[in-house]
Amino acid sequence: MSVRTPNDISDWPDEEPLLRVSGLGKRFGTRAACRGISFCLWPGELLGVVGESGSGKTTLLNCVSARLPADQGSIEYRQRDGRRVELSQLSEATRRRLARTEWGFVHQNPRDGLRLDLSAGANIGERLMAVGARHYGEIRGQAAEWLSKVEIEAGRLDDVPRTFSGGMQQRLQIARNLVSRPRLIFMDEPTGSLDVSVQARLLDLLRGLCDELGLAAIVVTHDLGVARLLAHRLLVLRGGVAVESGLTDQVLDDPQHPYTQLLVSSMLQ
Repeated sequence: MSVRTPNDISDWPDEEPLLRVSGLGKRFGTRAACRGISFCLWPGELLGVVGESGSGKTTLLNCVSARLPADQGSIEYRQRDGRRVELSQLSEATRRRLARTEWGFVHQNPRDGLRLDLSAGANIGERLMAVGARHYGEIRGQAAEWLSKVEIEAGRLDDVPRTFSGGMQQRLQIARNLVSRPRLIFMDEPTGSLDVSVQARLLDLLRGLCDELGLAAIVVTHDLGVARLLAHRLLVLRGGVAVESGLTDQVLDDPQHPYTQLLVSSMLQ
């Protein structure tokens, strides 16, 4: 898969970014959580956002996914029909529709992204119904198919998520998000709450599904190992400011900013 970076936009004249973020800023009282952040995301590209705790990673993700309003800058998204929209100008109903249909959001704690009292099948089916599915048999069939895709036995279709392990809950949350074939996925520390033994399996699954579906994704993580496995390109945040960006291997193998060098060296210790 080809990866497009801001430096080679001119090489792709027939394709526009899926997402264009310009000068994004967000404050909480006197604290600037994000300052002047700009980047583009192309269809099929996975962007990793890395930095230590408090660097602004999750605030950036919440602003770009319209879960928080930005105080400054613009966030433009190219919809499935080709129209570009500025998120701050959309109604709440329209933003909710995009979140249900063209976007997905994978939480660090899967319990935040699941309906715990509904069956696994109903969790997946609810997302299908949001994009217009109504035939019970077809919904149930697709739910079973997606359980298999995320390596959960189809026999667990009628079990509630409370009975699943943490790794199974995270895989179910992924199935719930991807069943409607969104164009853009936001991931907030998708392996952060899992044991190391479970993380590698989940990362392989995520990478395979994103490639299969041609998904674009923004992945927030403090783990540079996760970033290297998942992301085509990295954005490094420090104190709410983007201090470095580039292709993942370039940033991790030859970091230019002293802060990025410190992050990479800490990973190697």
